[in-house]
Amino acid sequence: MINLQEVIETNKMIEQENLDVRTITMGISLLDCADSDLKVTCDKMYKKITTLARDLVKTGEDIAKEFGIPIVNKRISVTPISLVGSACCRTPGDYVQIAKTLDRAAKEVGVNFLGGYSAIVSKGMTKSDELLICSIPKALAVTERICSSINVGSTKTGINMDAVRLMGDIIKQTAEETKEKDSLGCAKLVVLCNAPDDNPFMAGAFHGVSEADAIINVGVSGPGVVKYALEQIPDANFELLCETIKRTAFKITRVGQLVAQEASSRLGVPFGIIDLSLAPTPAIGDSVADILKCIGVEHPGAPGTTAALALLNDQVKKGGVMASSYVGGLSGAFIPVSEDQGMIDAVEAGALTIEKLEAMTCVCSVGLDMIAIPGDTPATTIAGIIADETAIGMVNQKTTAVRIIPVVGKTVGDTVQFGGLLGYAPIMPVNTFSSQRFVDRGGRIPAPIHSFKN
Repeated sequence: MINLQEVIETNKMIEQENLDVRTITMGISLLDCADSDLKVTCDKMYKKITTLARDLVKTGEDIAKEFGIPIVNKRISVTPISLVGSACCRTPGDYVQIAKTLDRAAKEVGVNFLGGYSAIVSKGMTKSDELLICSIPKALAVTERICSSINVGSTKTGINMDAVRLMGDIIKQTAEETKEKDSLGCAKLVVLCNAPDDNPFMAGAFHGVSEADAIINVGVSGPGVVKYALEQIPDANFELLCETIKRTAFKITRVGQLVAQEASSRLGVPFGIIDLSLAPTPAIGDSVADILKCIGVEHPGAPGTTAALALLNDQVKKGGVMASSYVGGLSGAFIPVSEDQGMIDAVEAGALTIEKLEAMTCVCSVGLDMIAIPGDTPATTIAGIIADETAIGMVNQKTTAVRIIPVVGKTVGDTVQFGGLLGYAPIMPVNTFSSQRFVDRGGRIPAPIHSFKN
């Protein structure tokens, strides 16, 4: 059982080392909202979300106040909307109406993001899936709090290259639709492989069909805490270094467990999982890149970086699993460029490239995250990047993702400001050799041999 002594032990982490609960995310099933009438579907969605989540923000604020634990975000994830809207949506515009309804519900209950404007198309696309995907640029342009994710591959099914090719175009269109805001819409759109059903972090969160009617998932983050712990043992060998990370991750996860149990009890919604992900922010000292420097590389991107990240990710997972019976979601280390000041510094120093980031994603929690690229990057090149990252996830039986932002009107040497947790990013160069013939082939890349386990 968790006791207050464990909370007292974390006071220093909270006050001096940027420990926080990054998000309480309520997952809500909208399957029972489906109807052949679009208005009826929208009304049911709005009512269910605003009823179940009406006290989510207040509960998070109350827990933060009582226990002194910062809870940065309160969010909602819903059933992939391509499933819910399949009976009533005949055009992309119909899906945009659903997006507006979800955005209105999110504003009503006060959450900062609502995820699940999504489709799972790793093996093929239904007509409903295609309509939702085609609606994404407009939907993200006319809403403020909606996040969209498309799962295009899995270890079990392979990679749907038709969907990969389409998402290259959709990302470009989303950038154009939101060009007045530095193509911000793309920051709320992620393409995934092996997407988990219980991820509380945006933009990839959705409420999987295997989940209960409603669930509470909590995401904890503490890169600053890990960095501080490693600074105390600057010359330790790898055994002690790993043990220190593991013990620190254990303590961080216990904080999340406490918050999750309290939120679940007060809201009357079952507890789902704790996602222990070292998710950085632009704040100084809250950086995964700084942890890698503590481990011994001069800048992320230097030789040894991938090994250091693999070590970090593994020890974080080991510590988290010992601290909670329900560790899930992504859990590990995020390496977003714009949200991590240390990563930005590494790019500006010339140490970190997209190719090195891709290598690092083989061993981290997610993938190519919050990377700004020139606005004139071809859609086929973006599709090629997605295909590469999806292949890493498929072959390695892990979640990978691409959240890439072709900023209209910007090129290498420019910087783009997103604000808040999204931070700012230098425009990174992209390999200019063409992948068009590859991505235009269409069809599906088969699943790897080790996928056959029945």
